[in-house]
Amino acid sequence: MKKLLFFLLIVIIGTLSYGFYIKNSGDTSGEIVIGLSVLAIAFVFMPLFIFHRYKNKNIKDFTFEKYRKDLEEHNKKEENR
Repeated sequence: MKKLLFFLLIVIIGTLSYGFYIKNSGDTSGEIVIGLSVLAIAFVFMPLFIFHRYKNKNIKDFTFEKYRKDLEEHNKKEENR
């Protein structure tokens, strides 16, 4: 999966660069290529990347529950002073 993501990123960056090259040479189809590469980043690469990074993680580690509890305890201590 890591190699697939790296390959996909290189292809998307290459396509994006090619789109800018075409756009600067005066062809209007460069904007279409740029738009398609941005869509590929947003709807193909990012979901795959997020899935790969957080596949075996516990979602409770990424919430603010512990922080909220600590904040409530701190506020109770401040009220008792």
